[in-house]
Amino acid sequence: MKVSLMHGAGGEVMGELLKILTKIENNNAGGIGLEALDDGAVIPFNGENLVFTTDSHVVRPIFFPGGDIGRIAVSGTINDLAMMGGRPIALSCGMIIEEGFDISDLARIVKSMDEALGEAGAKLVTGDTKVMEKGALDGIAINTAGIGIAKTIIRDNGLRPGDAILVSGTLGDHGIAIMAHREGFDLGGQILSDVAPLWGLMERALSAGTIHAAKDPTRGGFASAINEMARKSGVCVRIREEQVPMKKSVRSAAGMLGIDPLEVANEGKVVMGVPESDAEAVLEALRTHKYGMNAAIIGRVTAGSHVIMETAIGGERFIEPPMGDPVPRVC
Repeated sequence: MKVSLMHGAGGEVMGELLKILTKIENNNAGGIGLEALDDGAVIPFNGENLVFTTDSHVVRPIFFPGGDIGRIAVSGTINDLAMMGGRPIALSCGMIIEEGFDISDLARIVKSMDEALGEAGAKLVTGDTKVMEKGALDGIAINTAGIGIAKTIIRDNGLRPGDAILVSGTLGDHGIAIMAHREGFDLGGQILSDVAPLWGLMERALSAGTIHAAKDPTRGGFASAINEMARKSGVCVRIREEQVPMKKSVRSAAGMLGIDPLEVANEGKVVMGVPESDAEAVLEALRTHKYGMNAAIIGRVTAGSHVIMETAIGGERFIEPPMGDPVPRVC
């Protein structure tokens, strides 16, 4: 058996690879760490909850409608911290650069990183750079790691029957923007990546009510994220199709490309489960933020298993976890 692109796509196939990669006895099993397969690890330290995460980025193309690899590198790590309730404090950055890479492009990437850091109120504090010979790498790869501090830890396995399921905005934007760009579709700027750092958004949601579970639907999209949350929580999630926010341009482009927009990556959205009593307050808090203006309550948690879509025509179907992301190299 050999590693394939599907093993890095965030779906069921990647789960098989993770069984090997996480076979580490020296982990912080006493806290929330590697064994939990959450967005990051929690390390208790001097009465504080330190949240730690790391992520690597190999986006193709490195510049795309709405963002670039630098903005994704910072936003992705900040969002992993934020999903666990962590206020981002400090990030590291490791860059592997191909010989011949344009210095002006590198400067553009660094500027995007700096802007995203500024939005989140975080600092880049250390880093490393390696250069590889031409042809040994596809341009540039970036790793970022981050540390945050959380007053209240949020996990992706905390859904409870009776919870409302919220999303912070339209789904499918990033993956479809990348794919349409690769295929050369000229959509007149109608579809842009949603890549954004979400700590400010999460901070408002946390101040408005209780959040039982949260996850950013990156690789594998909403379908992968909501199935993972439901499976880990041991519950059933019922989604109302008519309530799911999605741009018409994204639906149309996804149809032309033969892709389910619920299975492609988002880089600036959060899926969360909150108590029914707090749902409206959290929804309004999300809508006060520029990255949450299209937030919506899209479903409910019940006893049972699986994720079920209640369709617009009155039927039902399972939302299955994808085998992999149909749009590779998106983050």
